[in-house]
Formats: sequence, structure tokens, C-alpha cells
Amino acid sequence: MTEDARLPRFAVLIDGDNASPQIAPRLFEEIAKFGEATVRRIYGDFSSSRLKSWAEIVHQLALTPRQQFAFTSGKNASDIALVIDAMDLLHLGRVDGFCLVSSDSDFTGLASRLREHGSDVYGFGEQKTPESFRRACRKFVYTENLLPSAPGHQGSPVLGNEGTAAPPGSQGRTAIQEVPNAKVLLLKAVSELQSTEDSWVNLSQVGTLLTNLESDFDPRTYGCKKLSDLVRKTGVFEGRYNDKTLFVRPVRTPSTTAAQ
Repeated sequence: MTEDARLPRFAVLIDGDNASPQIAPRLFEEIAKFGEATVRRIYGDFSSSRLKSWAEIVHQLALTPRQQFAFTSGKNASDIALVIDAMDLLHLGRVDGFCLVSSDSDFTGLASRLREHGSDVYGFGEQKTPESFRRACRKFVYTENLLPSAPGHQGSPVLGNEGTAAPPGSQGRTAIQEVPNAKVLLLKAVSELQSTEDSWVNLSQVGTLLTNLESDFDPRTYGCKKLSDLVRKTGVFEGRYNDKTLFVRPVRTPSTTAAQ
């Protein structure tokens, strides 16, 4: 692969005190969707029993542990070390973007600064992560969606009839939003892309717009593996295929069923 053709390079910086090791395997699967994790570092006091689980898997995942002793109570040396490393990597210019793994709002300023300098920033944190940090990232992924019990891991039909029940396994304990909330977002996105009320919209364009509107939008949050599954599940859209590309639009009457 030539230099121009290679995948974007990302620095993965994990706040070990603020992230569960249970997400580790699927974290790197997620990152592989948009780039290559060339720098993999985790920060924390590994002499503490709290990080024992992380310490046991750092070598399996080729993580570089950054040991930070808690010299002073109430001061988070790990956060400071992570920020320093991020700025060093930014100015060295060896990566194209950053993956910040933490639910701590203290990294909001770092994410904003990195993006100001032209770097893509992907955040990974729990649903409790403050909105300020989520909004500062180009995309934010809830780590609940990366757990082994996360929803949407089983396949389901792409688009069925209005009102069709969700297939078994499409929901799980970690779903954190109700489908009606997604319905509002989807209708807004489709409406903005339609040239007329009856026009069809490419579903991939809908997904891109949703990510731009809401950095933390993710079908898995609503118990669905794919965006097409979520669209079908709302029961308010009809769809059709054109050269294997799915197009959608809101149903025009209550009795209208989704196109096959």
C-alpha cells in the first residue's frame, strides 16, 4: 500500500482509570472501521488493584502502559500525562487523528484543540459522558455498545413492513435510548435531504448527516446493528433498492407499507 493509499493513522489514548477493560477487544475492532491504530497507549497507576484487569491484557492488545503514580491525593497525573502525549503527537505530525477513550469531561478542551489543528477526534466513553466532551469529538461512541452484551449483534432484515416487531436479539441490556427518540432524528435528517416531499433519499447520506448533526448517533444505541435495521424498526419509512443501494422516504399515508 502506497503512502497516499494507506489508512488514516490514529493515536489511541486510553484513560485507564476511566474505561473498562471489557470494551478492549471491540474497541480496536471499532477503530479499524475508520483507520489504523498506530499508537496505542493506556494511562494509569498500574500498581493499583483497580487497574489489575487492564494490566493483564496490555500485551495482548499491544498497548503501551504509561505508569503514573498518584503522588498527590486529588490530582490526576494520568490525565495530565495523556494530554501532554497528545500534544506531542499532534506537533510531531505522525498521526492523522486521535481516539480518546474516557468518560471524563476534562478532555473536552483537548478534543477541541486537536480538531482546531485539523485532526479527527473520535471519543469513546460511557453514556454518562458530559455533552461538552461528546460534542467536541467528530464522532462519539458509547462504550456500552462495545460490551459483549451490546445490542444489535445478530442480523435482522434490512427493511420490513411497517410495525413489524424487532427480531430476537436486536435489543440488549445495554440499549440506552428508545426508538421514538431515533424516529425524530431520522425524520429530520431525511427531510433535510429531500428535494420534494415524495423524493427518495440515499440511506448512506442519511447516516452521514446524522453523524454530523449528532456526534454520538449510533444505531446500536437503539438496539440495532445497522442504520437500515433502525429505519425499519421505527415503522415510519418505506424503502426501495436501486443497484443494491437502499433509498428511503417517510410513509405517505398510515396504511402505506414499506416497499420491498
